[in-house]
Parts: sequence; structure tokens; C-alpha cells
Amino acid sequence: MGGLFMTILLTILGIILLCILFSCVRIVPQAHAMVVERLGTYQATWSDGPHLKAPFIDRVVKRMTLKEQVVDFDPQPVITKDNVTMRIDTVVFFQITDPKLYTYGVENPIMAIENLTATTLRNIIGDMELDQTLTSREVINTTMRAALDVATDPWGIKVNRVELKNIIPPAAIQDAMEKQMKAERERREAILKAEGEKKSTILVAEGKKESAILDAEADKQAAILHAEAEKERRIREAEGQAEAILKVQQAQADGLRMIKEAGADQAVLTLKSLEAFMKAADGKATKIIIPSEIQGIAGLVKSVVEVASDEEKKD
Repeated sequence: MGGLFMTILLTILGIILLCILFSCVRIVPQAHAMVVERLGTYQATWSDGPHLKAPFIDRVVKRMTLKEQVVDFDPQPVITKDNVTMRIDTVVFFQITDPKLYTYGVENPIMAIENLTATTLRNIIGDMELDQTLTSREVINTTMRAALDVATDPWGIKVNRVELKNIIPPAAIQDAMEKQMKAERERREAILKAEGEKKSTILVAEGKKESAILDAEADKQAAILHAEAEKERRIREAEGQAEAILKVQQAQADGLRMIKEAGADQAVLTLKSLEAFMKAADGKATKIIIPSEIQGIAGLVKSVVEVASDEEKKD
């Protein structure tokens, strides 16, 4: 009976020892850290990986992440240099660089950063007027980051970036700004509209100009073609008349040559001339001028006709 009791007791003690052993093993994740105290005094800072603490005397007092953290603070009321009260919403990006200082440097680091941010923001905005505040976000961000980084360095914190998330001016100023922006939009719209109309007018004028130029060019080409056609017609008509005259003259020359070759005397030539005038008399002319030579021939013919008539009467 006593042996059984001892076996059970040893088993229980072994289980307790195993539990204590397992409870003393700590595994720190990547990008995290743990601060360990021994009997209330800082002992060590554990980085990522497995660690073994002494039972009952070592205690993990702080677990933290070493990643960059983002804190969005509520809007803080600030007063500008020209006595305008506004509310500014800030965002702070920070990172723990020293876990020991972060654990023992300040009681509540996030609250401390928030208060420090509000104080620094009031100091910076207090030296600026409203218009400068609205147009100097980058300057304010840079100044605040430098000031907070110096102030939080004893806390084991590094401030990487500070951003003004939103600037909220008073309602009256917001209305005035909205009216000003509306007027500016309307002005730009009017300018764009005027420029559009100007470009349209220019395009229409250029189109009319181009059309007039094309019309004038077409009229010019038509006039040139008409003049060339008229010139060609007159040339062909003149060539036809010249050719007709040449043919008439050639025919007359051929006729005279044939008469000459046939041995015609002066009387024959005179009769031929008379035939030509007789043909002319058959025309519509009302007055014909007959050469003196032909008039003599006409008288001779009349005499011959009269002599022939007298002979007939005698018979």
C-alpha cells in the first residue's frame, strides 16, 4: 500500500514538474519582443524565437510588436495667428525601437504621443494664419514629425511620419470657401466656354475661307477652260476659212490653167467673165458694177442680135 502511494505521488510530482517546465518556455513571434523581470527587476528583452525563463522568479511584464503602428487621433482644436479656431485631425506613424525604454520610459505611450501631438500642433498652427495653414500641410507635417521624433526618443519610440488627415475650419469660413471655390469653378467654366466658342468661330471662319478659296479656284479654272475652248474654236474656224480660201484659189488657178492650156483667146476669157457676172446677177444683189471691157462686149452682142433680126425680116 505504501509503495502504491509513493508511485502516485511521484507521478503527480512529475506531471507538476512537466507543467512548470512547459510554462517556463516562451516562443516570441517574428517582429515582436518581450520584456522579462526577475524578482521585480528588469532582466532581459527577448526577441523572436524560443526562450526559457526561471520558474517563479522570472516574469514577462510586457509584450509588444516592433512593426510600424498607426494611430488616428481625434480632431484637436487649435487657434491660428489671426484668431481663427479650427479643428485638425492628425495621424501618427510610429515604431518601437527600444522595448526597455518603451516599457519603463512612459506609463501610457499612446496617450503621451496624443498629448504631445496636440501640444506641438497648437504651437505650429499658432504661428500661422488661416490661409497659410490651409496651403502648408507638407510644412506642418515635416515640422511635427521632427518635433515628435525628438520628444519620443527617450520613450524608445521613433515617429516616422505625421499627416494632417483633415482640417476643419469654422462653418462661416467653410461657407465662404465654398462660395469662393464655386466662383472659381464658374470663372474657369466661363473661360473654357469662351475658348471653345473662340475656337469654333476660328474653325468656321477658316472653313468659309477655305470654301471661298476653293470656289475662286474653281471659277478660275472654269474661266481658263472656257477661254481655251473659245480660243480653240476660233483657231479651228480660222483654219477652216483659210483652208476654204486656199481651195477656192486652187480651183480658180486650176481653171485658168486649163483655159490657158486649151488655147482660149481674149473673147473666150471675156465671155467667161460675162458668165460669172450673169451668175452674180441671179443673186440678191440690187446693184452690179460691170467693167468697161464687158460693156463693150455687151454692145457687140446687141449689134449682132439686131443684124440677125433684120436679116430674118428681109427673108
